Amino acid sequence: MDISYFDNAASTRTDPRVVEAMMPYFTEMYGNASELHQKGLEAHQALEDARSTIADLIKARPDEIVFTSGGTESDNLAVKGIAHRYRKRGKHIIISSIEHSAVYNTALFLKREEGYDVTILPVDPEGFVDPAEVEASIRPDTTLVSIIHGNNEIGTIQPIVEIGAICKARNVIFHTDAVQTFGKVPIDVNSFNVDLLATSSHKIYGPKGVGMLYIRKGVKPTPLLHGGGHEFKLRSGTENVTGIVGFAKAVELCRDGMEEEVPRLRKLRDRLIDGVLETTPTAYLNGPRGDRRLPHNAHFGIKYVEGESMMLRLDAMGFEVSTGSACSSTSLEPSRTLIAIGLKHEDAHGSLRCSLGRWSTQEQVDAFVEALPGIVSQLHAMSPLYADARDKGEI
Repeated sequence: MDISYFDNAASTRTDPRVVEAMMPYFTEMYGNASELHQKGLEAHQALEDARSTIADLIKARPDEIVFTSGGTESDNLAVKGIAHRYRKRGKHIIISSIEHSAVYNTALFLKREEGYDVTILPVDPEGFVDPAEVEASIRPDTTLVSIIHGNNEIGTIQPIVEIGAICKARNVIFHTDAVQTFGKVPIDVNSFNVDLLATSSHKIYGPKGVGMLYIRKGVKPTPLLHGGGHEFKLRSGTENVTGIVGFAKAVELCRDGMEEEVPRLRKLRDRLIDGVLETTPTAYLNGPRGDRRLPHNAHFGIKYVEGESMMLRLDAMGFEVSTGSACSSTSLEPSRTLIAIGLKHEDAHGSLRCSLGRWSTQEQVDAFVEALPGIVSQLHAMSPLYADARDKGEI
């Protein structure tokens, strides 16, 4: 059975060209980048070349790139690191209600365990933070604002430029989780006025277990890890040179293909959205339309069914989708993001996230649109909620 993989927001297939670039660093150039012999110097050069490649994509300086194990570590280093470094200035942090759990739960940890005051900003029904509310929430003791760039569930791309300008004017450090946008939409850390920006390799066809945190020169988070002082004394531990080389190759491929790939994904995304909304009467779209949405993201709510039931039936037919964030997919609680945009609990449970990628095709999208209505009809036939709504004339 052919598989249509529509879960690229959770993880992507490692591009074969990335694997090819990594192979010599497993078997030939395997040195420790901190050593001064030939193998070590080879590894060090590869590390610095990768740092320059990644910095160039976001208009940063190479010495502002700190390699980590991925997005979660990068977010933790940003949020905890800034909170701890600048605690004498104040213990107030601002986040949104739809942050990735790596930011949201880290902020709550600081509140619960260390007495920080955390302001959680609401979002509108499409998932947007109002920059005016960010500005109104900033206090003299605010040390950090963290607003996600592109939401990992409903695909909303926040007005980062406006928020960044506010933070800069108020002299507040600004962090964004750009794991879903990095490599997919243009990012300029200078026009964004962002001080810290987190990314992850495995969202852009690179290997798992590697990511980076951009840290603007002059901003100094307290390290999470202490040891040999690697990564500008901000992230001790022998660098994963093999993974970092793969990460940089993935960045190169995204950079070189962005002009063609982003419009292609947007076209497929909109075809998928339009097709599902036209053929499945109880379906609706979560998040915005157009350029304010991640180019690869389509998130649907379907009334009177459980998302997990739809997901399993689609999987049996060769369509691999998600019901939400992979980081919380085992939870039976409704999505925090969907509740934040105003959905009822029962509606939040009936969600599907389709995230397209480099190997997604129009034929796969059309096949999905054709298959979904039959699955939804089968589940409606077994749903007391659907029967009740039909008897009441609501559908």
